[in-house]
Amino acid sequence: MSTSIHFFSEGIKFKLPQSRKTSTWIKGVISNENKILSRLNYVFCSDEYLRSINIQYLNHTTYTDVVTFDHSEIDDFIEGDIFISIDRVYENALKFNRPFQEELHRVIIHGVLHLIGYSDKGERNKALMRKKEEACLSLPTVPRETFV
Repeated sequence: MSTSIHFFSEGIKFKLPQSRKTSTWIKGVISNENKILSRLNYVFCSDEYLRSINIQYLNHTTYTDVVTFDHSEIDDFIEGDIFISIDRVYENALKFNRPFQEELHRVIIHGVLHLIGYSDKGERNKALMRKKEEACLSLPTVPRETFV
């Protein structure tokens, strides 16, 4: 079984800097949660592209920063596709007065946490998800690149 993380862009020009370091960080988070990475695809896209996925597959008409599809067939194995709107990440970084890279890493790991089994439905779950995101963002393996 291959264990891999791939980064793609769809309809936009975006390349994740330090993708190897980001992959190492993600793999560490998965391992720390006692899960096994099978295959993970990240697709960076526009607001409109992600909204169309949200409508087509989830029946949601709203804009969002991340949509996660779990393709795992075996317990404790992580396999899925994570779509991230770069437009929304930029907007949220401005809205919450955070650096773009921090907001991007937050949604990158948010998708993984969903695949691991964490939910953000309801106040208690949302608080736990936020706490897990912060813990992941504070790991020493988080890439500290600067986006331009």
